Amino acid sequence: MTSSSSPDSFHRPTVVVTGANGFVGAQVCHALVSRGATVRAVVRRSGTAPAHPDVTEVVGDFTDESFAAHAVDGADAVVTTVHPMGSDRDVQHEIGVVGTTTIARAAAGAGVPLLVHVSTAAVYDRSPGAGDVSEGSALVGDDANDYSVTKRDTDAALAGVDGITRVLVRPPAILGAGETSVWNTLRPAGMREHESQRHAVADQSFPWVHVTDLAALIADVAAASIPTSDDVASGPVAGECTPVNVAAGPARVADYHQVVADAVGVSPVWDESAAWTGRIVADRAHGWGWSPQVALPEALDEVRSGLTEV
Repeated sequence: MTSSSSPDSFHRPTVVVTGANGFVGAQVCHALVSRGATVRAVVRRSGTAPAHPDVTEVVGDFTDESFAAHAVDGADAVVTTVHPMGSDRDVQHEIGVVGTTTIARAAAGAGVPLLVHVSTAAVYDRSPGAGDVSEGSALVGDDANDYSVTKRDTDAALAGVDGITRVLVRPPAILGAGETSVWNTLRPAGMREHESQRHAVADQSFPWVHVTDLAALIADVAAASIPTSDDVASGPVAGECTPVNVAAGPARVADYHQVVADAVGVSPVWDESAAWTGRIVADRAHGWGWSPQVALPEALDEVRSGLTEV
């Protein structure tokens, strides 16, 4: 007698991950493999995808329609992680908005049932007095910075792609070790080298999540460990576009800023000005069964130890 849970009956989902060599993308690949998925790692340079027997590197430009169609053919889900943060607005729009929408449409056309997009909590208006931010909160206006605006526009473009379930994962500051990590590597380097980057408002909120916890939610959705639902409180709504905030416990800018300043050997400069003091509400993610495993002291110790070694 053959059990329904026998190896022959077990389906290993195939998940396409764009930006698989990036800070978040690489962690998502590892999380997916640990959940029994096989990964098609889309990268632009050969030899840069995570090395693992269950990860297949696919080299090309997902903004190209024919390549996108090839990359997603036969997949069970697509995870998009690429956004050229720091580039000018035209480049961010072309790759973030146009490119992400291109592969989303290719996935819908190929019958892929699910797309998970790594958005950002920076799409929300977090001006002083805005209060707590949930998935239904107001978004930034056109006068916001290029990153926030183009990420907002990417979310809006994906909302217009029919025929596929879309999940917009919105993390705040992402902590975790990595050469391209903004908060563990790039911001500390800026504070070390530029006096202007040592300024901060101590009591301003510092919403954050660790990259491994972020990757865990993304992988759980992409590998269908979190199934679709008809109620947004318990899972992504099938066939719809569902945003979900992913944030750990509360923190202040001073918690992060002081650790970095001490580690790189500079003195922080505390400014007196109005600042956002709300929180990113992640009740929806918790309702889906997600719970962060990395606490703030552990995350900051990782920042400290990495900078001290450097």
